[in-house]
Amino acid sequence: MTTTAAPITLPADWRDFLALTKPRVMTLVVFTGLCGMLAAPVPIHPILGFTAILCIALGAGAAGALNQWYEADLDAKMKRTQQRPLPAGRMDRQSALHFGVGLAGFSLALMYFAINLTATVILAVSILFYVFVYTIWLKRRTPQNIVIGGAAGAFPPLIGWAAATGDVALLPVLLFALIFLWTPPHFWALALFVKTDYANAGVPMLPVVAGERSTRIQIGLYTLPMIAAAIVPWPLGLAGAIYGWSAMLLSAIFLAFAAMVAFRSSGTNDAMIPEKRLFKYSILYLFLMFGALVADRWLA
Repeated sequence: MTTTAAPITLPADWRDFLALTKPRVMTLVVFTGLCGMLAAPVPIHPILGFTAILCIALGAGAAGALNQWYEADLDAKMKRTQQRPLPAGRMDRQSALHFGVGLAGFSLALMYFAINLTATVILAVSILFYVFVYTIWLKRRTPQNIVIGGAAGAFPPLIGWAAATGDVALLPVLLFALIFLWTPPHFWALALFVKTDYANAGVPMLPVVAGERSTRIQIGLYTLPMIAAAIVPWPLGLAGAIYGWSAMLLSAIFLAFAAMVAFRSSGTNDAMIPEKRLFKYSILYLFLMFGALVADRWLA
């Protein structure tokens, strides 16, 4: 009698735990947090600044790990996410949960004891918002998930500013608004060319529920207030000409890409080239906008 041995699941290694933190997403989170800190009017000691940025990175990583813990079933149904540690079978869910909770707790404790209470509270709100509001409550229930849930990724400039100053001011609030309004066109551009994945997983992303035409219109509509939020620090006197002219140029390019997507007929090109261009540029846009803010602060 021949028996077949059960497959052996190898234990997760450090690369799997790193993948849980969504390092590519974390890069933008850390950068915007750092820029919020550097744009603050109060300098922070380099060691404390590094500690604050480390806490932001760890907090973002914790949120990413808990997101993958909760969404392991969805990730297994989507081609784009099937090779993540949990759906690929390289890690069990309990390990991911313990890792995420432990990372979150450590990041908050370190931020509190090394930096200040304000930054700690905002970091805690950002983690809880991403896990409970976006991941658990909104993601599977409404096509507006990314609109409301986008606030989770908009907190880092507030955290960085608060780490340096101990409070919150109008400029970091406007930076929060910029990222909040940037998230829908950025994410819906991606959703347009991976909508089959979302449909297969049963996730009610806007292209799946409302269709491509409505999604394209929404991308165009959200781009307009995003541009306003990007430019307004200049006329308000919160940023100088380096930032102001950069914001106008970069936003004009963003508007051009968004218009190509918004006014494009559905199904005219299966390659979704305008959508992919908008998605890629939107990431560069945010890096350049925040970089211009820091340059304006330090060079003007």
